[in-house]
Amino acid sequence: MWSFERFSRAVLVGVIAVLLPACGFHLRGQAQLPFETLYIPGNNPLVVELKRNVAAASKTRLVDGPGDAQAVLGFTQELRDKIILSFSAAGRVSEYQLRYRVGFRVTDPKGVQVYLPTIEILLTRDMAYSDAQVLAKETEEALLYRDMQSDMVQQIMRRLVAAKPASVPIE
Repeated sequence: MWSFERFSRAVLVGVIAVLLPACGFHLRGQAQLPFETLYIPGNNPLVVELKRNVAAASKTRLVDGPGDAQAVLGFTQELRDKIILSFSAAGRVSEYQLRYRVGFRVTDPKGVQVYLPTIEILLTRDMAYSDAQVLAKETEEALLYRDMQSDMVQQIMRRLVAAKPASVPIE
């Protein structure tokens, strides 16, 4: 025999199962990149995470050289910056803003046809600071930069999905 609580849970699950697809929600599947092969030069942590993401989340095959690739993703810049946002009444730093800026473009191996012109993405995080917790704040800063790097990879993946060949080659 069903209790009222079990019945109400079953009804709630049924309503959610019907309404969720109706609103357009669906799980993220594989990313459909517009090229079959991709070359990403470099081995820094951002590139390693991006390569892992492309390999796991798309059908695009990563290649070892630009000659074998249909497209080349090249980074124009990767900068980490920390600026002071505020001072305490005693004149000590009380808050920082961490910035992570990445510029990239996607071309064919010869650089003639552009899939994505140079794009610059800037991510920021605010961080409270205290001289009494220097080691903890250094760890927090490293974690925030790692989090921004993961967000950056997702931003780059979304832009790669939207990439299309330009109608006019670059000069």
